[in-house]
This record gives sequence, structure tokens and C-alpha cells, in this order.
Amino acid sequence: MFYHLSKIFWFFGQPINLAIFLLFAGLLAALFGRRRLAATGSVLGLAILVLSAWTSLGAMMLNPLEERFPKPSLPEKVDGIVVLGGGFEGAINLARGGYELNSGGDRMVETAILARRFPQAKIVVSGGNGSLFLDGEGDADTAPRLLGALGVSADRLILEDKSRNTYENAVFSRKLVEPKPGESWLLVTSAFHMPRAKALFDMAGFATIPWPVDYRTSGKEGIGFYRDNPIDSVQATTIAVREWIGLFAYKLSGKIDQFFPGPGG
Repeated sequence: MFYHLSKIFWFFGQPINLAIFLLFAGLLAALFGRRRLAATGSVLGLAILVLSAWTSLGAMMLNPLEERFPKPSLPEKVDGIVVLGGGFEGAINLARGGYELNSGGDRMVETAILARRFPQAKIVVSGGNGSLFLDGEGDADTAPRLLGALGVSADRLILEDKSRNTYENAVFSRKLVEPKPGESWLLVTSAFHMPRAKALFDMAGFATIPWPVDYRTSGKEGIGFYRDNPIDSVQATTIAVREWIGLFAYKLSGKIDQFFPGPGG
């Protein structure tokens, strides 16, 4: 239920869709002579588009998420690496059988680098098809092709292909791995996603060392106008809004114990 409700809510709540719905509502209100309602819907829709595309709002919202877990020093021994899905173009790979990466592909590239650095470590790829509306190949199905091409042998891989969201990433990975006390496991995901991911793995009883990658901000963000191209700015705003809403929803539902989890637990 939580999964379906979250996907439906996000369909209506993501900035671009919300702006379109508001503008459409404004148009309908204008057709029926409701001038005040038409003006309100149009102004709100336009404001969302302008703030998302032409300002640094998205980067400013992403930055505190990315700074929350600084990248630590690597331990001498790593027993395993868990990489969360979200780095592949699932629909394209399903159709073409390749391993096309999206903007989160750093997760998989970094995992391959870590795998070479720690040749005895197991590699858990956690990620099924998390889309409610679109068909696509899950990352756990695609990853063996890419990692194999980069020299990671198949016998090191543990594929968790059922999860649809981060909560299920944590719970299903924990059941598959059954980590033992004293083992060192790295958790690889995008830096903006690490607070939520680390908290969920902790709640699932899977102790991990956070290894954030895929940074989207410079760490020196400030209020600005047209500091990036509009497409990237909209993407940053969308990711930031989704992540903050996700933290709020997971805290409200009791899946994490802090609104903004950090290294202190």
C-alpha cells in the first residue's frame, strides 16, 4: 500500500506535473469565468516552472542532503559492497539488451572500481523495477552485463531483483546477505540519497559504511538566477523535492527514526 500510494502521490506532486496540473486548472477556471481561480492556478504553475528551471533552488535543496554523510576513509578490509539501483536506463536496456547508464550511473562505475580494489568482496546489486507505470529492466538484471564487462566475475554478485523502493532495498538485501557481526559492508548510492538509504539499512539491522557518489552540487551553492541549464535545474529540483518528501514520509510511517538522519545515528 505504501509503495502504490507513494508512486501515485509523486505522479501528481513532482514539480513539472504539478505545474502542468495548476496551469490546466487555471485554463479550465478561465473557460468557466472563474477569474480569480484562473489567475491563482496560472501564477502558481508559472512560479513552480520559473523557480525550478531558472533559479538555483534545486541545487540549494540538494546540497544539505549531499553534505550530510561525508565520504569516509576506506577500511583495510571490505567484506561486501551493496549498490542501490537507479543507475541504468531500464526501458532502453530491456529493449536493447545493453547497459545504458543514466545520470545516476556513477553508482555502478564506483562499484566496479571498489570491486577491483577489494577483490574478495561480495557485490550486492539491489534494485528491481520500481516504476508503477513504465516497463523496464531492473538494475539487478542489467548490472551483471556491465560489471562483467568491467572485469567483475559473476560468482561475486548477489542479485536482489525484487525491491521497488529504498525500504525494500534494505529489507531484502538484509535477508539475502545475513551480515555477520564484525563484517564491513559499503553502501553505495547517490550522495543526495544517502541519508534516507543509510537510515533504512540501519533500521533493517544491516550495518553499513556509507560511500556516497553521484554528487550533483559543488558544495558552494547560493541564491542565484540561471546558474545552470534549465533541464538540469529542473532535474535537481525534482530530485531534491522527492528526497525531502521521502524523508518526511518514511519518518511519518515509522520506517526511519529521524527526519534528517546523519552520521551520529
